[in-house]
Amino acid sequence: MTMKAILVAGGHGSRLHPFTQYTQKTLLPLHNRPVIDYALGTIRRAGIKDITIISNRFVGQIASHVGQGLEGERIHYVIEEEPLGVAHALSLARPYNENARLMVYFSDNITTIEFDGHVADFTASDTPPGCLLIAREEAHPEAFGVAVMDEHGKICDIVEKPVDPPSNLAIGGIYMFDERFWGYLDAASNERGEAFSISDITRTYVKQGEADVLSVGEETWVDCGTPDALLQASIMAKDGKLNPNPYR
Repeated sequence: MTMKAILVAGGHGSRLHPFTQYTQKTLLPLHNRPVIDYALGTIRRAGIKDITIISNRFVGQIASHVGQGLEGERIHYVIEEEPLGVAHALSLARPYNENARLMVYFSDNITTIEFDGHVADFTASDTPPGCLLIAREEAHPEAFGVAVMDEHGKICDIVEKPVDPPSNLAIGGIYMFDERFWGYLDAASNERGEAFSISDITRTYVKQGEADVLSVGEETWVDCGTPDALLQASIMAKDGKLNPNPYR
């Protein structure tokens, strides 16, 4: 089954004001390339050729930078005119991404992980392969969805932004989902309304025992949503630890 990618590049980027008053946060620099190049590099090196980019009023700036994509790619641009939540933003990409397996990539998450093997396994699976979650050990995981692990070390739940985290495993903003994703999104968004988060979908897979966790080291996943994190990722990019290129 085809594997496609949805790159979510919306939101106000309020933690990066005043810069995000003039441009989308994924166009801010990591050393000598914009953030979005690193996200696209990860998607492209995984072998995904069909990419939908969701953004806000700055979508034209993104389209001017990314263009029509590389040879053999299909790039779709979708504008999120109002920030009405994650479910609404993802639904805007739905016409291009039904009947496919998906990588859902929240664009300010930069990683050194290579997904080509995982995408190949997902694509080749004769049965729905569930979902893959990215996690890292985080000293202060309160700002993330946090994994709850059972006595066998298997994920059994996810708690969104807990005051008292049940573990130090923060779930990152890069996910792989099988073709049941849209049905689960419909059910969760209808039930949760404005309180919906992506964790409502991942929890559905977790409760069914159909979620795997890929736990990575501290340096291999950076959320670039704050000035300090953007600086950390820029230093990593300068040191050659992050790859913005479409090929290894």
